[in-house]
Order: sequence, then C-alpha cells, then structure tokens
Amino acid sequence: MADPAPTSPSEVPFAIERSPLLEDVSHGFFGSARGAHQFGFGGPGDPEEIRALRNAAAGAILPGAPIQTPHQVHSPEVITISKVTDKKWPDHAKDRPVADAVVTDRTDIVVGIVTADCGPVLFADREAGVVGAAHAGWRGAHNGVLENTVSAMEALGATRPNIVAVLGPTIAQPSYEVDAKFYENFAREEAMHFAAAGVRDGKERWQFDLPGYILARLRHAGLSTISILGRDTCTESEAYYSYRRAVQSSEPDYGRQLTAISPG
Repeated sequence: MADPAPTSPSEVPFAIERSPLLEDVSHGFFGSARGAHQFGFGGPGDPEEIRALRNAAAGAILPGAPIQTPHQVHSPEVITISKVTDKKWPDHAKDRPVADAVVTDRTDIVVGIVTADCGPVLFADREAGVVGAAHAGWRGAHNGVLENTVSAMEALGATRPNIVAVLGPTIAQPSYEVDAKFYENFAREEAMHFAAAGVRDGKERWQFDLPGYILARLRHAGLSTISILGRDTCTESEAYYSYRRAVQSSEPDYGRQLTAISPG
C-alpha cells in the first residue's frame, strides 16, 4: 500500500540547492518545493507555521541551530551577530531588526534572507570562520548592500581575497523588463546591464540584467571568487516564487524563497 500523501508543509522534503564553491560550508538555497514551502512572513500562510518551517530549514543547515533573518526593506543595512555580543532575536513576524544582510562568526546559529526575484547572495571566508547572507534587489545592490556586507565581514576578521560569494536563484534578464524611469537610476557606465526591448504601450523598454549587475558589484567590492547558480525565478515556476510572475498572472499574493548559511 502506498504511503499517504503529505498533509502539511513540514512533511514535504526541502528542495535545497547547494553551490560547489561552498561545498564545505553549511548552506542552502531553498526552493518552493512546487509551492509547498513558503518561507516569508510577508507572503501567504499562518505566521506560526512559517516560523516553524524556517526553523526546520535552519535545522537542515545546522541541526539544532536557530535561524536569524532580518525584516528586509531593500536597504543597504547589514546586521552583525558576533561571538562577543549576544544580538540574537526571536524569529517572529514582528520585532525583528530592519536590514537586508546579516553576517556572523558564531557557529551556533544560521543566518539567512528571503527573496522572490531579488538576488540572494551567500558569502564565506572559511579561514576566518565568517559568513554572510545578503538580499540584493536592484535598489539594495545599487545602494551598497553587497559592499557593506563585505565590510561587515572584514570587521569580524575576514579578508577580501579569502571571501567567496555565490548568487542564488534570481530573475534573469529576459524576464526583467523595465521602463525609462527605472533605467534612469543607473549611471552611463552601467548601461551594459541593459538590453533594448523595443517599444510597448508607446514607451521604450529595456531588459535589466540583475544577476550581471550583482556580479559586477561583487567584483567591484574586491571579490574574485564568485559563482552563480543561474536559475530564473520568474520562468521556473515549479521551483521558485516570483513577484514578477505573480503580477503578470494577476495572482493575489506570492511566496518567498529562503537562503541560509552558517559557519558551524
């Protein structure tokens, strides 16, 4: 007789992707498991079930460790959780610190961020035992969240030559159409990240290469060991949630992926 079908998200196996560049670091890029797993407090679902799912995911990274994720607002702000300061917080929908990246040298916690189409970036300096996770949408990346994450890791003892970075599932350029108002946020030398998309509804359009822009910012921050999973959140609907896809399909709400790492 066949086993009964899972009846709750906690009974569905996690869909975790890992990067060879971080093969000896505890980490994971968690997908939606065909919509069974929704990790964001800003998405649909009961907050307590989401909290339990997030902490179960942390356990898949480092058994018994609590997860530490901030309240994200597309900012350049970074939170440091160090061995010498007890700055941990309960993982609830409210009252979490506001930031878009977290770094730590503590081996008893998992740090993470949630995304839909924005870029989830994991950082690690194995020698220093320092890791970080950053939420890099265009606004956060443009305002320095990636560079700030690297600087915060340095304050914990990491060095730029030793820091590796991996960009996880992100909206791809062919899926990311933007208008002139968006285009005007960028300097002339950043035009390489845009491809002409013609005219629609009487307005000129472009396709923005968010992954390419993030990688460029990481290189500009002095990192040389960088990789990308190369997955498109917008088109790969079985694996990921997507804000852009939800808007295009007139869906009432959308979920979030979780990306997490620990030096433990």
